[in-house]
Amino acid sequence: MPMTPEDLLHYISDLGIETSTMTHPAVYTVEEAKTQRQDLIGAHSKNLFLRDKKGRMFLLTALEDRAIDLKSMREVLGVRSLSFGSAERLQKYLGVTPGSVTPFGVINDTAGDVTMVLDRGLMDYETLNFHPLVNTMTTSISPDGLMRFLEITDHAPLFIDL
Repeated sequence: MPMTPEDLLHYISDLGIETSTMTHPAVYTVEEAKTQRQDLIGAHSKNLFLRDKKGRMFLLTALEDRAIDLKSMREVLGVRSLSFGSAERLQKYLGVTPGSVTPFGVINDTAGDVTMVLDRGLMDYETLNFHPLVNTMTTSISPDGLMRFLEITDHAPLFIDL
């Protein structure tokens, strides 16, 4: 059973990581998210759940304005093919639905099947903003807090330059 947003936020808090969370209407795209963020400071992201033909899963989190070319991403990740993971795989591996993809989803990947891939540019910000497993909320966290969360969940990221 995947974690709920409340479970996730309690887990992060129990780690001593500070966050703040706001609620808003559901957003499914970066453009929709821009209309709901009000004065929320920091980096905002796009999150792509990808798979290769061998069934390996990748979660790519990048700054929202980055252009992502899947062909060049294949080379970076060392895979022959790359496509978007289905809604069923997204639910199975990260416990989220389309529109709610987030690096926090790795909390539900207890088997370690998903490789976390982070745009190095995110680390240049003091605050990062992600959905806490649902697209009706946004949680702000520091880069150090995110790294601690990823390491504790055994998802130390592969950093890439986009």
